[in-house]
Amino acid sequence: MISSEATIALSNMTSLLVVSGLSGAGKSAALACLGDLGYYCVDNLPPPLMETLVDLFDRAAPSLQGAALGIDVRGGAFLDQFAELFSTLKQRRGAVQLIFLDAEDAVLQQRFSETRRPHPLVGDDVQSVTEGIRLERERLAPIRLLADRVIDTSHFSERDLRDFLTAQLGGEGKERLNISVMSFGYRRGLPANADLVFDVRFLPNPHYIPELKDLTGMDNAVAEFVESHRETGDFLSLLQELLGFLIPQYGEEGKTYLTLAFGCTGGQHRSVAISRRVATILEERGYRVSLIHRDIPGVSQT
Repeated sequence: MISSEATIALSNMTSLLVVSGLSGAGKSAALACLGDLGYYCVDNLPPPLMETLVDLFDRAAPSLQGAALGIDVRGGAFLDQFAELFSTLKQRRGAVQLIFLDAEDAVLQQRFSETRRPHPLVGDDVQSVTEGIRLERERLAPIRLLADRVIDTSHFSERDLRDFLTAQLGGEGKERLNISVMSFGYRRGLPANADLVFDVRFLPNPHYIPELKDLTGMDNAVAEFVESHRETGDFLSLLQELLGFLIPQYGEEGKTYLTLAFGCTGGQHRSVAISRRVATILEERGYRVSLIHRDIPGVSQT
């Protein structure tokens, strides 16, 4: 879910990017990715030191891409001061943004189970991961409300998250709009991070073709079947016209990231083929595109 269209912009001051979120939602992976993108990353710094950190980098390291600060429930009593400190810092400096990473409770529980890591709040007073997640949501709710962007990682692998963040925040040409194209299946619900969602279930379904049923839209045979129908050609033609109008408008408004999602029933055939085609079209127009297939495990392209 995207809570606003604020951009992560650089100015003549060091840009400060605050990364917060639920334990298990991917904050450590996000900070590692930002480090690779040139941000100086500091995890669990007390919020009262945020402005001091930015001042230090302004004077000592002006060539840095920016500073990234991790804030989470380990902050304890300092969290009570965060909202006021962050709002004041943002008003004074401008180049300050907050990303909040979230995920479904069941996904968070599964991740803790798979990694066998203890939840940071489980202890004498909190007896279970379920209770820890509930309490953590309560404590971080004021921070989530301040977020410029909320990213749901429920259906992201660690690599998917890195690809997503790299497309949105990093690399060359930050003045250009970075576009993520995602395929998904309605069977598993809408993607929480999408700006524009297109339902392609009206297209002929390869699932009912015996020789195509066990393939995916990554296979040329499926892509050729989907694109061979008049409906697909008409849709792609109209879509190009729509995107040709919308994308420059988003750019004019200062938006630096845009996520397009294409959904079919299972997220295996039609949505994958269409997403691949749209990504190719956008790349040919000069956009930097990240391609993610949410419901095909382990498959993502950039």
